[in-house]
Amino acid sequence: MTNLTLTAAANKFISRMVRFSGQPEGAGFRLQVSAGGCSGFNSEFTVEAAPLPGDSVVEVSGVKLFLTAESRLLLEGVTIDFTETPTKSGLSFINPNQAPCACSSSGPSDSHGHSHAAPPAVATVSIDALRRH
Repeated sequence: MTNLTLTAAANKFISRMVRFSGQPEGAGFRLQVSAGGCSGFNSEFTVEAAPLPGDSVVEVSGVKLFLTAESRLLLEGVTIDFTETPTKSGLSFINPNQAPCACSSSGPSDSHGHSHAAPPAVATVSIDALRRH
């Protein structure tokens, strides 16, 4: 059994998708998740009349999810949220088992990828050099 949580927003979004899909009663939200992307997951979803071969049916908060085996493993312990902003809307995944995503490198490094220990705020300009101008 997959330990998976849906926020109220995700639940509402998924319920609406299924309700307005035109699929018959008993249809489910097929969620296919793969590792990758800045949030840690890439996802695709469709509404299906029935689970496809190999899918597991997981009911969460009254919503029927059809999950592939890989998706079920990746979503273990994850909270699925639905975010809607002016720039993007979609499902987002909150994984408490994963360190927060950092899309940029941490700290300055030289061409060999070695980090430098000196804090970036330290400057080596002497007062004498400024007085000469």
